[in-house]
Amino acid sequence: LVGVHEKYAGDPRFNFIALPKNVGKRKAQIAAIRRSCGDLVLNVDSDTILAPDVITRLALKMQDQAVGAAMGQLAASNRSETWLTRLIDMEYWLACNEERAAQARFGAVMCCCGPCAMYRRSALVSLLDQYETQRFRGKPSDFGEDRHLTILMLKAGFRTEYVPEAVAATVVPNRMGPYLRQQLRWARSTFRDTLLAFQLLRGLNIYLTLDVIGQNIGPLLLSLSLLAGLAQFATTGTVPWTACLTIAVMTMVRCSVAAFRARQLRFLGFSLHTLINIFL
Repeated sequence: LVGVHEKYAGDPRFNFIALPKNVGKRKAQIAAIRRSCGDLVLNVDSDTILAPDVITRLALKMQDQAVGAAMGQLAASNRSETWLTRLIDMEYWLACNEERAAQARFGAVMCCCGPCAMYRRSALVSLLDQYETQRFRGKPSDFGEDRHLTILMLKAGFRTEYVPEAVAATVVPNRMGPYLRQQLRWARSTFRDTLLAFQLLRGLNIYLTLDVIGQNIGPLLLSLSLLAGLAQFATTGTVPWTACLTIAVMTMVRCSVAAFRARQLRFLGFSLHTLINIFL
């Protein structure tokens, strides 16, 4: 980012805030928001490239004063790098165009993703103290910023939306180690902030309640199925074919629907992602 600063530091359109040290994403966000003056704040990760019309499309959605935040559609900018980046690109498509799109139909996207999210500044300012002072297990929280900020926005009575036409390409992990660390960090955020959102769910559509429960219970049931299968094989020497077949059929149905909706056969290959979920 030094090169970016050197190139644009003298440009009156930009105002750089040099923090004394790396204080993390949350405090950097807060410093920028407190120095901002516009009606809308766009959050973009440093490894993300925006399509030329992203700001326009998000701002159009934010014209509705009931909307507190809106996120765009994410894609992997390094999709063709490895087999893993190809899977993650499909994972992002499904997360945006199935999960977020369905949640937005009921006015409550449960997590506006950090690479491309626009917020209403007046709402942000009123929530900054809660956002800044969040603690987890007695310490200041240093993960789950996107989900927590979204939940605070919903608790304040605002809607959160998904704009599929606002496309942003971001760099995704190309090796299994960084990918697993990312997924564990996101999982911690999902489980923790779901507890914070339980009271919020009572005022939202029943679909959103079922969706959030599924996000939390699904991985646990999948793990339980694996453990039960291993126990059956260890004690009886038989393979749990019924469970294996059920998971395989559910996987292929989901991938087939995604391939049909996206009009791309590559989504049939997303079935490999189930193996990652089960074993890693």
